[in-house]
Amino acid sequence: MDNTFFRRHIAAFPQLPLLLFLIRWSVLAIIIGMLIGSLSAFFLTALDWVTVYREQHFWIIALLPLAGLLIGLSYHYWGENVVKGNNLLLEEFHSPKKVIPFRMVPLVLAGTLLTHLFGGSAGREGTAVQMGGAIADRISHWFGLKKEDRKIILIMGISAGFASVFGTPLAGAVFALEVMILGRIRYEAILPGFLVAAIAHYTCLAWHVNHTHYSIPYVPELSPQTLAWTVFAGIIFGLTALLFSKTTHFWSHQFKVRIQFPPLRPFVGGIVIALAVYAIGTTQYIGLGIPTIQAAFDSNLASYDFIAKLLFTAFTLGAGFKGGEVTPLFFIGATLGNALFWFVPLPMALLAGMGFVAVFSGATNTPIACTLMGLELFGVESGIYIAIACVTAYLFSGHTGIYSAQIIGSPKHQFYLRLKGKPLSEAKNNDKHL
Repeated sequence: MDNTFFRRHIAAFPQLPLLLFLIRWSVLAIIIGMLIGSLSAFFLTALDWVTVYREQHFWIIALLPLAGLLIGLSYHYWGENVVKGNNLLLEEFHSPKKVIPFRMVPLVLAGTLLTHLFGGSAGREGTAVQMGGAIADRISHWFGLKKEDRKIILIMGISAGFASVFGTPLAGAVFALEVMILGRIRYEAILPGFLVAAIAHYTCLAWHVNHTHYSIPYVPELSPQTLAWTVFAGIIFGLTALLFSKTTHFWSHQFKVRIQFPPLRPFVGGIVIALAVYAIGTTQYIGLGIPTIQAAFDSNLASYDFIAKLLFTAFTLGAGFKGGEVTPLFFIGATLGNALFWFVPLPMALLAGMGFVAVFSGATNTPIACTLMGLELFGVESGIYIAIACVTAYLFSGHTGIYSAQIIGSPKHQFYLRLKGKPLSEAKNNDKHL
């Protein structure tokens, strides 16, 4: 049977290739989505357990240095080729070399749970995304998919991990499409990305895992005054995202320069963090910090909460502990919005919600995904405020971010055109000479 037969049938049914495309990627989406959604459900349940245990046994924070040493030794001897985490996924997308080792899954899962159990300040998105990417890439290897299809599979893994761990399928799908290249969206993966995000999300829900809910009860009418204040707040959120990225990279560089043996970095970092927690006498700034995030929407908080969380998280991740940055960014943004309420004439809950997603937008360079996340979490009524805050923060965070392997597809201003095609890790050095 030659190609003439297929060409004849395609000519008669021009939608046939699209139907076959849909069937093929639907099958893969079901497999990937159910696997990653189930794994995210286990991860979230385990994360809740270790968080509750830590809060009930304050003394366990004293063992954080030993947990850091264990994490460091594990990655040094068994995970040196996956230590880059999310950046490894981006590098494999842009320059495919080899299948992402499956050992990334148990290493990042165990490392994140240990970090949270013993008192590090980290999130969960990095873990879910890395597990999703590693599992999806392994499936691409099993099915013998070609190079371009493997890129779609990687996007699907990131989409499924993000969507299931946060309960935001729209944001998860667009995040995976948007994060690979700054200023560009990978439309060739849009159908598989959305399909797998929905399947992973509802698989996680099927395991009776609940996600945190937030609300913005009052949204004022948009006016020139509220628009101006929203842009102002977006600038503050963007500069804060830039500060977070630079502080995290600073501590990572300091640990690498000053401590040559990698396993000792989280050990030393754990000593510092444990002493700091005992000194201030509160666990508010370690772990996910969800109670404080919720309180930011309706209670007056200390104006320094956002900077305290920023420092704890940047130091934790810079020292080599495992976990994500996104939930801490939610904390930083929501508490910063809460602090801005003292002089910005917008409702507290609205400011907290804007900060929640806008700081995340600036740190990850994904303004569309963050806008959709705001709509999914807070409702469409606040949509215009959320969108303006996210895109303004994206602009003012500059060409930096928490993912140094992110490629600049469209610079944020024509003045920076010479940065096009460079990863953020190179852009920050070139940026000094502009």
